[in-house]
Amino acid sequence: MSTVRKRLAPAVAIAACAGLVLTSTPAAAVVHSPPSGPALAKKLVKKVKVGNINRHLIAMQRISDSSGGNRASGTSGYDRSAEYVAGKLAAAGYEVTRQEFPFTYSETLAESLTVGGTDVPIILMSYSPSTPEDGITAPLAVIEPDETPGCDVADFGDVTGQIALIQRGACSFAQKQAAAADAGAVGAVVYNNEDGALNGTLGSPDAARIPTGGISKAAGESLIGQDGTSVTLELRALQEERSTYNVIAETKTGRKDNVVMAGAHLDSTTEGAGINDNGTGSAGLLETALQLGGSPKVNNAVRFAWWGAEEVGLVGSNYYVDQLSFEQQLDISMYLNFDMIGSPNAGYFVYDGDDSDGEGAGAGPYGSAQIESAFVDYLQGTGTPTEGTDFSGRSDYGRFISVGIPAGGLFTGAEGIKTEAQAAKWGGRAGVAYDPCYHTECDNLGNVDRTALDRNSDALAWVTARYAISTEEVNGVAPFAAKSKKATAQQRVMQRAFTAQVAGDPHANVR
Repeated sequence: MSTVRKRLAPAVAIAACAGLVLTSTPAAAVVHSPPSGPALAKKLVKKVKVGNINRHLIAMQRISDSSGGNRASGTSGYDRSAEYVAGKLAAAGYEVTRQEFPFTYSETLAESLTVGGTDVPIILMSYSPSTPEDGITAPLAVIEPDETPGCDVADFGDVTGQIALIQRGACSFAQKQAAAADAGAVGAVVYNNEDGALNGTLGSPDAARIPTGGISKAAGESLIGQDGTSVTLELRALQEERSTYNVIAETKTGRKDNVVMAGAHLDSTTEGAGINDNGTGSAGLLETALQLGGSPKVNNAVRFAWWGAEEVGLVGSNYYVDQLSFEQQLDISMYLNFDMIGSPNAGYFVYDGDDSDGEGAGAGPYGSAQIESAFVDYLQGTGTPTEGTDFSGRSDYGRFISVGIPAGGLFTGAEGIKTEAQAAKWGGRAGVAYDPCYHTECDNLGNVDRTALDRNSDALAWVTARYAISTEEVNGVAPFAAKSKKATAQQRVMQRAFTAQVAGDPHANVR
């Protein structure tokens, strides 16, 4: 999952991290059965096995281990991961497309904040400009928090030559650092407004003005009383233009003007193998595609996508949507997103298509509520309670939503903290992040809850197959009636026979 913080319509990012450990187990399970649905959905769920999905994760781990320790876009680790996926798809009968695009590769070289001889943990924001090798030493300018902290240059006063300390919230990180730069600041430190570390992005190189990093809420609050104190900020990254690619595969069968699209980002960060983020989503999607096959009996074509460069700003999925004409966008009935579906301290979150939670961004485009219901119905029908999660702009659904394509999907949590109520409901540890290894080296094969991966992969398969049969509840497009199919088939037989007779085929039989 990306740390992108953008406004969609609107969008607000989420964050939180680890803390007190309180272990809980869920209440005794009741036997449930999946909701009624098309035969294809039932068949596909049975065929999608978590053991096969885990085998894909093992492959990704080994690729990372032998490729410098990560699978980040622009590296051999990503290219080998992409070719692994593409090769499996081709063998299953898909026509595979590799969509190349440019992006800015970034690799962290140094990140430190020193205050009075004490090191304060800080995380470089993606696309941040670099400081000199020895960092910048300057007075700390504490910006008083309000409803829109640091969102306007007037919030700063004169901070010429200082490093601004700004609370997170109300506007993008890019806007905050730009306002600080306009007020004369030489660096910006944004502290979280929720418990946990802050891992963010400025969105693009063009938006970056001054070196910017994120710190935890606790660290930020500890610095509020130190206005004017000399601090040293060192944030450095290697940034260079590279190219990478998306992997896209579509069934040969089904309507091409009402395509069901499902995607997951394939890249990791440069910090590690990214087995949960997002090996789990990529592997679950891959196994679903393989078991569905390239020529299934479906009414609507299914298009699968493995996105590149998600971790540096959703670049691959944004590029894909931006290349579509309006008519090509209309051919996509929906977009289903799977980003982190096996977090080790898992929550069971479904994207809040109808904004029933009333948090963050508004509802998705029409049809998103119905997609949400499909996932909820399946998971709850099989005994797994769910909660909503906001369309925060942190994953690849973003650009699809922005052009009006309904979206939905699954998420098991990143740096957010599991509550006691959630631990009682789902099991796991209260007061601890859903994924304590989020964007770190320890996101490896040991960082996956395979029960959550199994449940979510079943839901992925179920909903994808359901909409491959009919999207009528989402966009009003009804499946072809059986009578129409039969008539169409008969018409095609007659047409082929007539064509053969005209060509002089002695075996043609036209009545």
